[in-house]
Amino acid sequence: MNGYAQNKDDVLKRLRRVEGQVRGIERMVESDKYCIDVLTQVSAATKALESVALSLLADHLSHCVAAAVGEGGSVAAQKIHEANEAIARLVRS
Repeated sequence: MNGYAQNKDDVLKRLRRVEGQVRGIERMVESDKYCIDVLTQVSAATKALESVALSLLADHLSHCVAAAVGEGGSVAAQKIHEANEAIARLVRS
């Protein structure tokens, strides 16, 4: 089971909202809207995606990583390494 299973509907709803934002940005570009207005909307969509990512990461840590730590050994080490890599990707983006 995925760590976000209990929040799946919320995650999907948030992703659909982001998808709508991106489509709105596309329409803005097609309509030759002012650059700064487009950039403002890109920033908002980026923040919304970051929020989804942080929510998924929190679910992963509290479910998948916590369960692996309970098992201990190489499974725990692997999940912790995996979480560290995911966090690093988020920080770099």
